[in-house]
Amino acid sequence: MNKKLDYHSADPRGLIYEAYRMEPLKDEEYRSIFLDWALGIPIEQDAFGLIKDLLSVYQMEYPDHPMTRILCEGLKTNKTRTNRRRLRTSRKDTS
Repeated sequence: MNKKLDYHSADPRGLIYEAYRMEPLKDEEYRSIFLDWALGIPIEQDAFGLIKDLLSVYQMEYPDHPMTRILCEGLKTNKTRTNRRRLRTSRKDTS
C-alpha cells in the first residue's frame, strides 16, 4: 500500500498526519484536530471510508496513539448511527 497516496487522498490538509508527529497532546486536543479534519471533508466524500483509509496507513505503526483511538471511535459512531437509522425505519414500518 502506498502511504503517500493514501495519506494525501484521505488527509489533503495534513491534519491527521501532523497529529501523529506532534509532541503528546491531551485527548481533547486530538479530538479537536479530528473535528477540524472532519469538517473539512467535502459533503460528497465518504467520511467513514476516509477514516478507514487513515487507519490503514497509521494503525499498524501507531497502535497505541491517541489519534488511532479517536479514529476507531469515529468508525463506531458510524455503526451507532446506522443502527439508529434502521431502528427508526422499522418503527415507521410498524405504525
